[in-house]
Amino acid sequence: MDIVRIAIDGPSGAGKSTIAKRVSAALGIDYIDTGAMYRAIGYKMIQQGIALDNEHSVKEMLACTEIDFSAGDIILDGAVINDAIRTPEISRMASQCSALAPVRKKLVELQRAMGQKKSVIMDGRDIGTNVMPDAEYKFFVTASPEERARRRFLELTEMGQAVTYEDVLEDIIRRDKNDTTRELNPLAKAEDALELDTTEMGIEEVTNKIIQEVKETWQQ
Repeated sequence: MDIVRIAIDGPSGAGKSTIAKRVSAALGIDYIDTGAMYRAIGYKMIQQGIALDNEHSVKEMLACTEIDFSAGDIILDGAVINDAIRTPEISRMASQCSALAPVRKKLVELQRAMGQKKSVIMDGRDIGTNVMPDAEYKFFVTASPEERARRRFLELTEMGQAVTYEDVLEDIIRRDKNDTTRELNPLAKAEDALELDTTEMGIEEVTNKIIQEVKETWQQ
């Protein structure tokens, strides 16, 4: 098994991105932050004033959009946008625009192409069920809404953003509903995915569990 593809799915705030980054570093494979890709699209739509129901403008915008990853940075049309896409407003727009068929088609094409060329780890909502259904390893990482809101609240306040825990929890619950009930590729656990509830687990514990699962069978 030369190329390995690892899919990590789960709801917002479950720690998927942090875990995926650590696993990628430990295994020496590329981390593709698919959630950040949708945030980038949401950010661009807000910047350009594009409405969610304006399919023509959305398609025009996607046709001239480039997204790349380099040294931990997410680059949108040549500009690094790491912190700009980590606000509650962008979170809501990312969830909404991810339900748009043209957006998903564009980004899924990019993600699948990455997974065909090299070993990757991706996290998102439908990686194991839709983007890479044939991934060699699949994990579903989750936690209680209250614990996920606590983590996200601490993350945002450390970035200097003025938010309340109640608002963050409300946003988490709303995103869960949007993600699990949308018509197009809703958030769901793949049948062959290993579920990890991180409510009572530390990041290091979850990371080590995934690394152990992969190393048991992957011959680098």
